[in-house]
Amino acid sequence: ALAIFWALANTPSFAGDSSLKPEEIVARHLDAIGSSTVRAAAKDRVAQGTATYKIVVGVAGGGGQTEGKTGLVSEGHKLRFMMKFLQTDYRGENLVFNGDAIGVAFATISKSRSPFGSFVATQDVILRDGLLGGVLTTAWPLLDLAGRKAKLTLEGTKKVEGRPAYQLRYEPRKHCEAKIMLYFDQETFRHVRTEYSTSVANNVGADITKSSKLMPERSMLEEDFSDFQTADGLTLPTHWVLHFTRELPDGNTTISAWDLKTNEITNNMGLDPRNFEVK
Repeated sequence: ALAIFWALANTPSFAGDSSLKPEEIVARHLDAIGSSTVRAAAKDRVAQGTATYKIVVGVAGGGGQTEGKTGLVSEGHKLRFMMKFLQTDYRGENLVFNGDAIGVAFATISKSRSPFGSFVATQDVILRDGLLGGVLTTAWPLLDLAGRKAKLTLEGTKKVEGRPAYQLRYEPRKHCEAKIMLYFDQETFRHVRTEYSTSVANNVGADITKSSKLMPERSMLEEDFSDFQTADGLTLPTHWVLHFTRELPDGNTTISAWDLKTNEITNNMGLDPRNFEVK
């Protein structure tokens, strides 16, 4: 079990600059992406690159890594995220939101979703609100916070990769199970991390004694963004790392990681609607 992990993940943050309001942080964050004119001109976006998948904890203590490719396509509030790996039972992910419905494809040869895919399917606000991928997509909710009708609350600051960052809680218009935290570098106001965490009580054991010993099922998805570069007037991250941690009621824990490096970002290509088909 990784009790220490969860204790650290839920440690209260220290107080930050209370003089700044969430809307001021958002305004500076948007300026850090690009001017309002440049942001508005980006109607669609394609980001492509390489992907490395690794089981960090679990499956006899972890395993080797698998190389593949990744692509992120967005237009307005619509988005599709894909990863492809060819040499393992795990073939990758194919997640889509078409503006109305979401789709999460099977990820394995045996036609089952991965734990990561199942988590995103269950916590569908991650796709519906355009949170996945951060500012890499046109669907990023802070580009249209009024339209999303989401609430942001400043909860202080917390260090991300050794640098202080503003910690904002994101509450979507519709109630969701996940606790969603967004982090913005205190100096640059760039979005550097998103955390989604859930804790589901589980008291169904073989008998009362065993039930009392079961812990909640906890899941956490973390997205980290770095290596920001400017092109077409937009400053976007070119390095995106995902960690998905799942702690089962019996104490068994698995951690999977995806290291994604973007080598090509293109705006306003005029996308085929089939990019967002939900099958």
